[in-house]
Order: sequence, then C-alpha cells, then structure tokens
Amino acid sequence: MNYITLKGLVDNKSIEKRCSRLIMGTAGFYQFDDKEQAFTIMDQYVQAGGNMFDSAHQYINSEEILGEWAEARGIRKDIYILTKGAHHDDPEPGPRLYPEAINKDVKESLERLRTDYIDFYALHRDVLSVDVGPIMEVLNEHIVAGRVHTIGASNWSHSRIQEANDYAAKHGLVGFTFSSPNLSLAKCNKPRWVGCVSVNEEISNWHKGTQMPLLSWSSQAGGFFSGRFSPENRENEEMVELYYSEDNWERYNRAQKLALEKGASVIEIALAYVLNQPYPTAAIIGPEKVEELLSSIKGSKILLTAEEIDLLNLHELKIGEVR
Repeated sequence: MNYITLKGLVDNKSIEKRCSRLIMGTAGFYQFDDKEQAFTIMDQYVQAGGNMFDSAHQYINSEEILGEWAEARGIRKDIYILTKGAHHDDPEPGPRLYPEAINKDVKESLERLRTDYIDFYALHRDVLSVDVGPIMEVLNEHIVAGRVHTIGASNWSHSRIQEANDYAAKHGLVGFTFSSPNLSLAKCNKPRWVGCVSVNEEISNWHKGTQMPLLSWSSQAGGFFSGRFSPENRENEEMVELYYSEDNWERYNRAQKLALEKGASVIEIALAYVLNQPYPTAAIIGPEKVEELLSSIKGSKILLTAEEIDLLNLHELKIGEVR
C-alpha cells in the first residue's frame, strides 16, 4: 500500500498523518445485505495496509457502521476518518452551508462515528451565494476545540477554495488543506449530481501550482473501465448519460493498449492515471469483494510517465511543440 502525508492541527500544534492513497469509501454500505459484509471488507482493507476511510453525514447509515466497526475492533487510533457535512439536501432540500448546520452535522457525525475527533472534515457542496468568512470561522472553532484536525472542501471550485484560504490567512485562521472533487480518466459529460465538481485542465493546473492534495471520489468512473460496458451496450442509462462519448471511448482504447503492455487490467490503468498526477492525490474506492480490493492495490502501484498520462488523456504533443 502506498501512502500520502496530510497535515493537521492538534492542540495548536502542526501534525502529519500518513494516510493510505487508497481510501475506503463507505457510501455504498447501505447496499450490503448486512453490516457484517461491510465489516469484512473493512477488515480486509486494513489487513492490506489501508488506514483511511471516507464517509459523510449524508451517506445513510455509513457513519454508524464505520463507527461500530472501529469500536468493535479497537482500532480508532490506528485509522483516519474523512467525513463530510452541510450537504444541501440532508435531510431536507435547501441550502445548509451556514454555521448552525455545520455545528449540527459535526456533533451528529461524532456521535455516529463513536469518536471524539474527526481527522479530516470537508464541506460536502458549495453554495456560491454564501460568504466564506463565517464558514471558516466556525470550522476553526471545531479545530480549536479538538473536534476536527483538518478541514477541506468536497466539490468546491479551486477559486472558492482559494477565496476561503485567503480569508483564513488574512484573519489568522487555518485554511483548507485538501480538496475532494471528482478526478478520473473518463471525463463526465455533466455533473454526476447537482453541485458536483469534476477536475478540468484549469483545476488540475491550480493543484499543480499549489500542490494541495486532491482526494478523488469516483476515481474509477463508476466502473466505466471495468469491461462491463461498451459503445453498443446502452442498458445502463446513467453510465450512458455520464460517460459515453467518443473521447472517453478513445481513452478506454488507449488504456486497454497500455494495460497489455504493463500486464494490468484496464481499470487498474485508469486508477493509476489518478495516482500519477503532478500533485499529491489519493483515490476513494468502493470495493465490494476482496478481488476488487486487490485489483485497486495493484493499480495503485503502477507508475505512469508524463507522456503516458498525456496519451491517456488525449494530450499528445503537437509536432514541434516543446514540453
């Protein structure tokens, strides 16, 4: 298992947390027949060297399952938890990006997770009409109280993250130290859900310049590279709507050729694309079986050159162009 170092603040002292670059996603736990199935895949993930889990106040019962498992295994001090709050329709539709809702979600997430601190806390969606000042103020209150060690943003544009961090710097506060948008080899034709952000060239360049860690959700494009889909198979309407495009099928074909060269599967190459960017990245995965977990681990160890990354992403150098 490979790792990434993420920074935090505890008792007003800077700390570093060595987190696995494969992050166990818990959003799909509600689909399992029972919690023991979730317990088993989390056990297997930890045995393989994984130590970071992604959840959210909005993910039905995933926080409860994760909290119960960590308590039963006596493993809380050995793992890192990323959870999110202030989602715009949790539980009722409507803007929730304000201090009262953030405070409510933090309190309830702590209770559900059966812990007194959250390693990484992210705001789930942005609301552009809301001023960043009160948001950063209330998040810093939780840092000072020790309830949260690190703050970040999920599905915020890079410009809003920069705005929030500029405010924090001006007022002597802790800013966002990670971002969690969608980054995958297959590019979304439209936002997967309202308010979601997918990495484009501008966002990628910003991360390259700032070197802010990016923790990607849907890093394997919902299974687009799994081999279950083809241009002729249009049974899955969501996949067709989100990922079916000439460019994405060309990316698939190139990943397939590269997979043959490297003795890997196509989906492993797609994961390697996410983890070989010119800035720190980690990938949230959602394996349901040990075979899927092992495949992700294999993909996380594949090294790709800058030229291979460009080839996969259809960014070949033009004749006479100098990198």
